[in-house]
Amino acid sequence: MGAGACMLCSLIDRANEGNHQTVRLCECTTYLEGGELTSMVNFAKLVSCCIASNFEGNALIAIKEALNDSEGVLISWDVNLLDPCSSWRYVTCDGQKHVIAVSLALLGFSGYLSSQIGNLTFLQTLELQDNLLSGYLPSELGNLTQLLSFNIHNNSITGSIPNSMSHLSKLKYLILSNNSLTGGIPIGVAEISTLLKLDLSHNHLKGNIPEVAFEIPEYSFADNQLSCDTNKPCILDNHAGIKVGAQETSVKKLNLPAILGGVLGGMLALTVCTGLILKFGNCYGPHMQDTFVDVAAEDDLKISFGQLKKFSWRELQTATDNFDEINLLGQGGFGKVYKGVLGDGTPIAVKRLKDKQDSGGLAAFLREVDMIGVAVHRNLLHLIGYCATPERLLVYPFMANKSVAYQLRERSEGMGVLDWRHRKDVALGAARGLAYLHHHCNPRIIHRDVKAANVLLDENLQAVVGDFGLAKSMENQNTYVTTFVRGTLGHIAPEYLSTGKSSVKADVFGFGIMLLELVTGQSTIDFARLNEEDDVFLLDHVKKLLREKKLNAIVDPSLQQYIAQEVEELIQVALLCTQPTPEDRPTMMEVVKMLVGEGLAERWEEWQQVEYIRVREYEMMPQRLVDGMDSTMNQEAIELSSGR
Repeated sequence: MGAGACMLCSLIDRANEGNHQTVRLCECTTYLEGGELTSMVNFAKLVSCCIASNFEGNALIAIKEALNDSEGVLISWDVNLLDPCSSWRYVTCDGQKHVIAVSLALLGFSGYLSSQIGNLTFLQTLELQDNLLSGYLPSELGNLTQLLSFNIHNNSITGSIPNSMSHLSKLKYLILSNNSLTGGIPIGVAEISTLLKLDLSHNHLKGNIPEVAFEIPEYSFADNQLSCDTNKPCILDNHAGIKVGAQETSVKKLNLPAILGGVLGGMLALTVCTGLILKFGNCYGPHMQDTFVDVAAEDDLKISFGQLKKFSWRELQTATDNFDEINLLGQGGFGKVYKGVLGDGTPIAVKRLKDKQDSGGLAAFLREVDMIGVAVHRNLLHLIGYCATPERLLVYPFMANKSVAYQLRERSEGMGVLDWRHRKDVALGAARGLAYLHHHCNPRIIHRDVKAANVLLDENLQAVVGDFGLAKSMENQNTYVTTFVRGTLGHIAPEYLSTGKSSVKADVFGFGIMLLELVTGQSTIDFARLNEEDDVFLLDHVKKLLREKKLNAIVDPSLQQYIAQEVEELIQVALLCTQPTPEDRPTMMEVVKMLVGEGLAERWEEWQQVEYIRVREYEMMPQRLVDGMDSTMNQEAIELSSGR
């Protein structure tokens, strides 16, 4: 195709100048596989390709500038390389090189959302939650007719909800909570028939709530100045069970005890929902149904899978050489994972689920796939596709750098050591991925097996949390009771092991243990330690060395260079995460903040004061009571320098 194609792309580029545009190299020529411009079909394909790439690249550059990226988080968004699908971080593309997801949560941006967002017309997922964004929601959001999920929770957005958003006919999740939005709720938005969740809580909205909004499976309008134009009781949050009498014309700010009371009351009605393929759906009523929020019954399979590919079993059998054990990458609680190569040469990882026909049926599996596909985040393993019959198979991208556990303890001789900078990046990336699962996924998810072996590394050694899609989806409860304990000994939180109660705080505990793996390079259980001490578990071993003030003995000996202060801070976060009482542990959102230097010193100081009191109380106990206590209590308070 050669010079003619390059010249054409160049002309198109210049025609679009003035919008951050530069003359590109001929990325688009790859679509024609080296063919010549000998037909109008090829010519039309090339023009379409060049224009699409320019528009999306330009839009993302404009978005970057508007976000005020002072820390250089989006440095890979290069104005000179206007192919966002090549190497731009936080951007996901489909097979046709269209941008389908932009995931920019928890990155500290302080600007505004550019109107150029409207040019990403293939976008399905837009995640901007937990930043410092201000300004208005641009009306151009209405151009995103393929959008499935939009989350801008916990920013400082002002102005009204654009009426144009009523054009988002495929939207499932709209999360605008914890902002400063004003005006009313556009009836066109409430009438979007595909909506599964609408959260407008904690804003400054006024007027009537459209009656059709109460038909949405999950909604929240709490903490606004809204009223209900209906003679029925006004339920502002259909999962907290908070009602305001019909005679009241406005809604006052809800207090925390009322909310907690509603949540706790609702949790008493929960039925124990178990299974290997764990369902996220309706657990209420006299007859428990294996249904999800977006499908009414097993024969109703109207599920939108976006860009997920449905593979045939034969295709994946061929890709993995009939699931040859030579291609086995690993195995866990849900099954084995095999390396495979598709017919076009694309390397993949295929998870072969242990129970080939689970009790939930085909519909439950497909809904689980639908949920996994919507969970798009740069630090979560992205699902490529699936196979439903005759076996349940999930297809993921192949990670050549394997897992953190492999890099720490199983790497081949001669391979480079994972240096300290990358270990810190892994800690922060994994924390962000888990924070997304706990706080922003729809529905929220408990991982239940957080460990170094389940954190994979991409080609840039960035952390990608895997094996999360088959964990228990949390819906709106924070605790899940199971008849079996899933996880790995040494990573399992004590309350989960003893009671079977799984919660987000159990994940926090596992994450804390993983931090110790990063610092020490050691396994969580090592019976060889019995030769020198009584501590088999890594957590106990680290605490022992800290009491003996042997910080250097804790650090992985293969690390040639590290910063002692940063090591101490990571250990501090690990100890805060692994406190015996779940309520004392931070949330993953708080962990993310501590890892970037926000609030660690204060939290650590508070923890040390509590530890000091605990040790004093222990010392004052009668000896007969001391003898009956766990030996782990017989220790001095752990001391580390305060976090900066």
